[in-house]
Amino acid sequence: MLPHDRHGRAALCAESASGVRVCFRDGSMRLDGSSGLWNSNLGHGNPVIADAVAEAMRNASYLGSWSYENTRARAAARTLVDMAGPAHYSRVLFSTSGGAANEVAMKLARHYHALRGESDRKFVLGLRDGYHGLTYGAFALTDANLGQRMYGVDRRLVGHVPANDPDRLATVLRALAGKVAAVVVEPVLGTGAVPLTAEYVAALLTTRREHGFLLVADEVSTGYGRIGNAVFETAGWSEPPDVLITSKAMTNGTLAAAAVVVSGPVAAEFTERGAVLGHAETQAGTAVVGAAVVATAAELRRLDAVTKSHRLGRHLDVVLARLVDEHPLVAGSTGAGCLRAVHLARAAGTPMPPNEVEAVVGAIRDAGALVHPGPGCVQLVPALIYTEDELDELVALVSAGITAHGRAR
Repeated sequence: MLPHDRHGRAALCAESASGVRVCFRDGSMRLDGSSGLWNSNLGHGNPVIADAVAEAMRNASYLGSWSYENTRARAAARTLVDMAGPAHYSRVLFSTSGGAANEVAMKLARHYHALRGESDRKFVLGLRDGYHGLTYGAFALTDANLGQRMYGVDRRLVGHVPANDPDRLATVLRALAGKVAAVVVEPVLGTGAVPLTAEYVAALLTTRREHGFLLVADEVSTGYGRIGNAVFETAGWSEPPDVLITSKAMTNGTLAAAAVVVSGPVAAEFTERGAVLGHAETQAGTAVVGAAVVATAAELRRLDAVTKSHRLGRHLDVVLARLVDEHPLVAGSTGAGCLRAVHLARAAGTPMPPNEVEAVVGAIRDAGALVHPGPGCVQLVPALIYTEDELDELVALVSAGITAHGRAR
C-alpha cells in the first residue's frame, strides 16, 4: 500500500522498535501512534512474549494443526475460549490473518446452515465503511472501494447496510428472508472509528432471533482491551455473538495469526454430525503461535491492560476535545477507548480528500509520530501501555503535523 515513488526511502524503512517508539534506517525515532497497525497493544519488544516464542521455536518447530494437533495450540484455544467466555464459546479455528479469518467465518456460516437443511442461506451482510481484509472473500466484505471490480471480486452473495440504522437493517433482512447466512460487524468500525450504538446492537440481536442468521463480531481491531471495557468489546452486549474473530493483538503482533472463536451451539452442529469444515492453512495454529497466544494473554492480565486502556481513553476524551476546539483544520473526533479518528477539514470546511490526508500523515511523521490515514481523518491507536505524558506528546505531534501541513498549502 506504499506508492512506488516512496519505495527504498530510509525514512520509511523501520529498523527496530521498543516500547512505543520505532527507529528508522535514517536514524530518526518516532512515537508509534498506531500500535504497529493495531497489533502491538502491549508495546513493542515485550520480553515475556519473545521468550515464549523463542522456546517454542527451539522445541516445537514445526508443529502445526493440519490433520494433527499440538499441545501449545490446544492451550491457546483454551485460553481464547476462557477470555471470550467459556459459558458461551467452545471451539477455536486458527487462521493467519484477520482477512483469512473473516473468510473462515463466511464458510462456517454457510456450512452451518447447510447442515440444518437451509442451503439457500448463503448471503452475508456487512456494514458500510466496514473493513475486513483484502483477500478475495474478505475483500468482498470490505465496503471501501479499493479496486474490487478491477480485481474481479465476486460480490453476488455479499451486501452492505449502513451502521447504526436499525430500520434499514430490518428492511434488507425482510427482502432477503431465508437467504442470509451471517451478518458481520465490527463493534467499532476501524475505518473512521465509528462505534455501534446500543440501539443498533439491540436491533442486531433482535433481528438475529427473528431471521435466524449467525451474528459474527469482527474484533480484530477492538479486541484485547483496545476499547477499555473488556478484553473483547462484545462482552458488554446483552447477548453474545455466535462467532468472534480475533487477530492482530492476540500475539501482540509478533506472528501472522488469527482465530475464529465459535459458540457452543454452532460448534455442536458440526460435532454432532461429524462434519469437517473445508478450511486449513499451513501456518495456522502452529505451536509457536500457540505459545505467543498464551504468553500475550498472560501479559495482558499482568499489565492490567484493560484498566490502563480505560484510563487512557478518558484522557483522550479530554485532549482530543481540546484539539477539536483549538485547531481550525480539525472538524471533529470519533471513536472510543484507544481507537480514535481525528477528522480533518480544509479551511473552507469541506472534508480532506485522500491525497491530502496522506500528506497530513507525512507531516505528522516529520513532526515525530506514526499515524494511519482513514477516510477524511487520521487514526490514533496508541498502545495500552502509554503513559498520559506520552499520550499528550502524541496529540501534540499530531497537532504540529496538521499545522505544518496547513502552512505549506
